[in-house]
Amino acid sequence: MKRALLSVFDKTGIVEFATKLQAQGFELVSTGGTLKTLAAAGLPVISIDEVTGFPEMLDGRVKTLHPKVHGGLLARRDVPEHMATIAAHDIQPIDVVVVNLYPFKATIAQPDITFADAIEQIDIGGPSMLRSAAKNHAAVLPIIDPADYEQAAELLANDALTPTIRRAYAAKVFQHTATYDALIGEYLATEEFPDNLALGYEKFDTLRYGENAHQQATAYVSQQPEAYSILSADIMHGKKLSYNNLRDADAALRIAADFNSRPTVVTVKHMNPAGIGQADTIFTAWERAFAADDISIFGGIVVLNREVDLATAEAMHKIFLEIIIAPSYTDEAFAVLAKKKNLRILALPMDQAIAPVKDVVSVLGGLLVQDRDLVTEDIADFEIVSEAQPTPAQLEAMVFAQRAVKHVKSNAIVVANAQQTLGVGAGQPNRIDSVKIAVTKAQPKPGFVDAVLASDAFFPMGDSVEFAAQNGITAIVEPGGSIKDQDSIDMANKLGVVLVFSKNRHFKH
Repeated sequence: MKRALLSVFDKTGIVEFATKLQAQGFELVSTGGTLKTLAAAGLPVISIDEVTGFPEMLDGRVKTLHPKVHGGLLARRDVPEHMATIAAHDIQPIDVVVVNLYPFKATIAQPDITFADAIEQIDIGGPSMLRSAAKNHAAVLPIIDPADYEQAAELLANDALTPTIRRAYAAKVFQHTATYDALIGEYLATEEFPDNLALGYEKFDTLRYGENAHQQATAYVSQQPEAYSILSADIMHGKKLSYNNLRDADAALRIAADFNSRPTVVTVKHMNPAGIGQADTIFTAWERAFAADDISIFGGIVVLNREVDLATAEAMHKIFLEIIIAPSYTDEAFAVLAKKKNLRILALPMDQAIAPVKDVVSVLGGLLVQDRDLVTEDIADFEIVSEAQPTPAQLEAMVFAQRAVKHVKSNAIVVANAQQTLGVGAGQPNRIDSVKIAVTKAQPKPGFVDAVLASDAFFPMGDSVEFAAQNGITAIVEPGGSIKDQDSIDMANKLGVVLVFSKNRHFKH
């Protein structure tokens, strides 16, 4: 008789699936709570104790770790010696294994969980059975996902399990147990950068394509999702998010997190801030962000850190935007924005910080892992290195500008006052070129009279200071740290420019 072993934590659909297996002539073997569930449904089921000849012991820690189980799973049907061995030891082959694991992920997500309780939710027998079955998938079908029950029952009933299908089920098992173990390893880890790095992610969505139409793409979410994340946002309206949408929205949220003390609007294009505006109301903040760059915002992403009201919604409705993200929307505001069927309207609480976990990026053949840049600029850390002294207004603008330049692709320059960005120079191989772009974009704007210039890294020579001063900039903030800092200081003193060192470099590649 064919034999199926069923031992699941998640009982969803298990009675229905077991009923189909029993109708197909499978003998059912089960453990613990699954055994009780099947028996209560009136299904004939054999206890694992009867198979192994041993009771479950050590508070259930040991029940399936036995040759009577794993011999039945691992014996190769095409090797006569294997079959003779298990027959000699009265071991019956097992043809189907249905297992899902203790909820370690859900357990450690509980805020008051103890370490001891978390350890008890590390499944041992379940992964062992699944791995044995998956290794011997040519003869044993391993099923880990209740969503596969219906398909599996049909395949078994029609004798339609091809080698390719069996291999797919086995791969799913090993991928699942690998991510399960990765989460446990992450939870137990005491080193920030371990010798072996295992990362576990779950599929979030299959995307239409990647950065370009000829690239396939899928989004994955961490097994411990971050609350402040584009992948945690509520998509209230509009089309699915694309690969580029997700990258741009992520960049916008990272920027917004540095400006949460006041109503702020951030507009992003190609992962760089097009405009950042702050004010006492979200509508005025929008006006300032829009005025910062009313051209680049076309087709961009907008993040607002306060509820969107009707006036702000009507203003945004006038231009083409890809995504709007805010903590909430008034009913009237949402109704206006939702008139555009393709506009993505997302809700995400903005009163939370970015999690201090590692950032991971890919390179050919590997990964780079680093701490997130969560340093926040503070006037108290600034060092005034020029003879000219900054005014309180200039210092306030410097803090704003340095927080903004942190999120611009290097070489990065931002010209801003205390309320809005005015010009952004991003991604130039030469810093002076970024200075020229930012200053040129800022000069025509009314706020330029109060503007300061911020740099993500030090000036390697005095040319940037000279160009900025000759074009109306009276105050500059940069990290300092160059062996040629004195050249920039001398140039600032020569031209009467305020020069302040922030002491924090913010390269962003």
